[in-house]
Amino acid sequence: MWGGTAVVVLGGLLAAGCGGGVKDASGGSGGKAGKSAAGDYPVSVTDCMGAKTTFSEAPKKIVTSNASSLELLLRLGVGDQVIGTGFPPGKGTLPGALDAQAQKVDVLGKSVIPKEKLLGSGADLYIDTFAAMGGMGGGGMGDVPTEEEFKAAGIRHIYLKSTACAARSKSPVTDLSAVEADITSLGAVTGTSAKAKELVAGMKEKVDAVRKAVGGTEESKRPTYFFFDYEAGTKQPTVICNRQVANAVITLAGARNVFADCNSDRKQVGWEDVIAKDPDWIQLGVRNRGSDAANKKGFDEAQQWLETNPATKGLKAVKEGHFLRIGSEQTTIAGVENADTVEAIAKTLYPGKVGQS
Repeated sequence: MWGGTAVVVLGGLLAAGCGGGVKDASGGSGGKAGKSAAGDYPVSVTDCMGAKTTFSEAPKKIVTSNASSLELLLRLGVGDQVIGTGFPPGKGTLPGALDAQAQKVDVLGKSVIPKEKLLGSGADLYIDTFAAMGGMGGGGMGDVPTEEEFKAAGIRHIYLKSTACAARSKSPVTDLSAVEADITSLGAVTGTSAKAKELVAGMKEKVDAVRKAVGGTEESKRPTYFFFDYEAGTKQPTVICNRQVANAVITLAGARNVFADCNSDRKQVGWEDVIAKDPDWIQLGVRNRGSDAANKKGFDEAQQWLETNPATKGLKAVKEGHFLRIGSEQTTIAGVENADTVEAIAKTLYPGKVGQS
């Protein structure tokens, strides 16, 4: 997985100004519109182990490993710089105008981008999302370029820290600060710090409103919550542990993740473990299938499975119909929509308390 290579990860970013001073990019450097001026470079990003990679200018040709990092770049307004992606988003799976932009990006691999195609892509930056799934975001699938090969091809290789480093975190993830840091860092690297600051501010506003509305609820009175990852397989459930961004989403929404005692990002358990937790609410974790109708079908399938399976039909949440139909990606993948999911969960669990903004 991590191997002996130096894994470069977005986050903990420091930007050195022209005068030799160092500024903390997580705090921003003012509200200049558009892309950063030349004076905002060089900028450096650190990895999980503290190793640093420095950019002297904004990348011009970017390849993304999958739809999550692609979406963040589109939101930052640098879609024109993205020349290819792996694991492309299906038509209709990204929100609003982002979908049309995403469909214009060349697909270099329907799953993992082949090594030769990536190294020969002409990219000067490759953004990977899941270090824990191998350097290509796909585990053991295919031959993964070494850091030396990336360097020889002139490609910077970086990751989204909020997901890539999640399993290595020394403490539970209970807020979205790592996601916000990723967005801030991507903004600094791509010269879109002002837009990044705007996106982060919007996230904070939503989460703060929820916190104000439900944050005072005693821990013992917060409903218990199970994220049912339907598409990870039903034979043996894959659950969300406390190092995963979804744990933060659930916690911020005023709920208690029933597997928050698991010190990892994800883990396979037995259905007897879920039964022992007997959650108050269950989120139907279904990936976006491209249309409201297709998504409804996916949610219906997940709910029906829980209602008819002998191991789960007796769960309190199932008997009471306490299901949340909220997409998997916006809950488990780092992005702007994590804040929307916090709001959506809180509105369901605390009707009348959370505003309808």
